[in-house]
Formats: sequence, C-alpha cells, structure tokens
Amino acid sequence: MTTVISVENLSKTYRLGQIGTGTFSHDLNVWWAKLRGVPNPMLRIGEKDHGNRNGEELWALRDVSFKVEQGEVLGIIGRNGAGKSTLLKILSRVTAPTSGRIKVKGRIASLLEVGTGFHPELTGRENIYLNGAILGMKRDEITRKFDEIVDFSGVEKFIDTPVKRYSSGMYVRLAFAVAAHLDPEILVVDEVLAVGDAEFQRKCLRKMEDVSGQGRTVLFVSHNMDSIEKLCCRALLMEKGVVKINDTNVKAVIDQYLMAGIENVNSLWQNPGNEFVNEWFKPIKVFLCDKQGKLINGPVRSDNDLYLRIEGEVQSLNRDLTIGYYFYSDKTSYPVYLSQHNDGHPASWPKICPGRNILVATIPTNILNEGTYWIKPYVILRSGINTKVRYVNPDDNKLVLAFEIANVANDSSSWLKRRGVIVPILPWKDI
Repeated sequence: MTTVISVENLSKTYRLGQIGTGTFSHDLNVWWAKLRGVPNPMLRIGEKDHGNRNGEELWALRDVSFKVEQGEVLGIIGRNGAGKSTLLKILSRVTAPTSGRIKVKGRIASLLEVGTGFHPELTGRENIYLNGAILGMKRDEITRKFDEIVDFSGVEKFIDTPVKRYSSGMYVRLAFAVAAHLDPEILVVDEVLAVGDAEFQRKCLRKMEDVSGQGRTVLFVSHNMDSIEKLCCRALLMEKGVVKINDTNVKAVIDQYLMAGIENVNSLWQNPGNEFVNEWFKPIKVFLCDKQGKLINGPVRSDNDLYLRIEGEVQSLNRDLTIGYYFYSDKTSYPVYLSQHNDGHPASWPKICPGRNILVATIPTNILNEGTYWIKPYVILRSGINTKVRYVNPDDNKLVLAFEIANVANDSSSWLKRRGVIVPILPWKDI
C-alpha cells in the first residue's frame, strides 16, 4: 500500500501568558506597570491578570509519529486536551509545528470546526466554488459536482444566501458536503459532525465509508465510540499530547480509552471532608448495595437486585432540589441514561426533609450486559432560568462508583454472545 501521510517526531508547544496587546504604547504601559508592581492598566474591570504565566510552555503534541496508508480510515480518540484537534490543524496546514516533519501525498479537505474555510459574506454557491478553487479544482469540475453537493447538504433553498445567515447545522451540512464531494485524496473530519442531527450524521458516516471505498483516506476524530468502531480500520489513542496506542484492533483501543481511570474506583464513596456540594445538600455516603442494604464488592450477576444508596444532609429544603445520577458503560463514552429522584409522577417521589436523608435508586435486574459500569451522582438546584449542577466528586473527569457485571442472566444460552449495553429479556408470543 502507498503511504499518504507520514508524521515523524511531531511536536507543538504554546507559550502561555500575554504575548502582546496589539500596540507598542499599550505594551509599554503594561511593562511599566509590571516593573512598578502595580495592576495591569489594560485590564477591564473584573478581568483577571494571567500575565504571571508568561514563560510557561504547554506541549499540545510531543514526539508524535505514525503513518497512514491510502484508503485507510484512521480514528483518532482521546479526552479533551489530548492534542487531537492540534494534530489535525497541523496536518491541514492551519498552524505550523514547533518541530518534526510531515509528508502528505495528495489534496487534503478538512472540516475542523463550524465555518472553517467559508467566507461569511459569500453565499453558499460562491463558497462551494471558493473551496473547490482552494483545493486546486477547475470551475468545470466543481460545476459537475455542484448539484450533488447541494442535494447532500439539504440547503438548496438557501444556497444563494450569505452563509453568515446560516445556522451552525446548515454550516456543517454544507461544509461536509463540499469537503466530501470535491474529490480530495485525504478527508479530515473533526468532531463537528455532532452539530448535525442524527439523520445527517448517518449520511456523513455512509459518505465517509464510500470515500474510503474509492481508495481515498479519512482521518476521523470523534467522541462517539460506536461510529469509530464501525467506520475505522485503525485507531490512534492520544493522551496529553502523545500517542498512547496505535493499533488495527479498534475495539481494544476504544476499551483502553473508556477504561482509563476506573482502576482505583470501587462501589463506595464517602465524603472526605465537611465541604458541601452546595449550600442545600451535603453528601455523606454513596454506595452500591443489595436489597438488604449490604455493600456490594466484586462482580455482580445481572439477575441480582442492585441498588444505589445516597445518604446526605439537606441543609435548606427547596422544592427545586433534584438528586440523581448518570449511568455510564465501558461500551460508550456517552451516558446510558440518567435518573433523578423526581422522575415520574409526584406521588411516587421519595420525601426529602431537612436533616439526614437516605435515597435508594433501583437499577433494573436482567437488563445489563457483561461489562464495567460506573455512576456519577449529582445534585441540581433550579432557580428560575438558572440551573446549578454539582457532582458529588467536584472533579468531573474523575469517576465516583464502578462495578462489574460478571455474567448475563441467560446462562443457558451463553454460547450466543448478546450485543449491546442493555440486554433485556423481553417476552414473545405467537398470535
């Protein structure tokens, strides 16, 4: 196979702090104030001075190396701040690397963020021709593709409207249609597809499959692990600017990404201090237990009862106080569901009173597949149009509770591996 992208020891660093105000006189005033130890005169009222970070360096990428073959669909995954978008920007020549080399064979069409490559004052029609010209295509070539692009994007009614009037969804639909249909050898797509609706996302995934089937290369960044697993033949996991894993076993790479941070989490959380999650509710203990309230340690059968017990003190009763949790699976980075104590009819809500409260949520039996699951409890107070959300663990990137389903309920048919996050045993009958 032909190598179309070769990345060797690629690094990108940013210098933190203020680089300049835009004018020499303002820079001089800031320097003179700093020399005298007085506040920055150029700051707005209430604005914080981050000038003390001058000289700090942030390595967005460090010694990244990999190759992409012609026709490959490479999925790039990682948490926010891992360096994924910086890598794509360098590959697309939006920004330059600090060090390292990149060799690219062929034209690259990039969809990095909403509006990239579009001139807001030009119409959709004019931007199609502009993007084609940037890719080095002749006008006749673009004209042959024009109707197909407009039909795919679904913005035919607004094709002669300046794109600055478009919604973010319209922007993305047209931008992806242009990038995918103007015959680039390499298609680079960042997470922007999340802006579109579900139907359009499916169209985009099918189109990327078609593009790769024609021998062209796709680089795809997404937090949707299901899309990565279905579309990509190889996955690259990034962490803090470095390549952690680069493997053709896409599912194994996804599992490593989803399981990161679970090792030190168990089925019990206790408040380490006296700080309130907010001024209305102080969590004391959150744990997984059986029907008798006994703490669960170790794997759980899916046909056993499972309960989430939340103990805490209500400081000030408020009817808009909501206590709930997010439920996650190792099979997806998105929540499987969320549950709140005030779901359903008000008559079924558990009573919350000032002082000590114990709330128990039932996790249904015979519904979970084998795998690892984790829970993130939270407290919400709604006040008018404002909503305040506080997680039991204030660090949103750290998990709180985790448990494992060891085996599904229908052991007699274990030869048939059931797929999915949930595997409910539903009744059937003949009519």
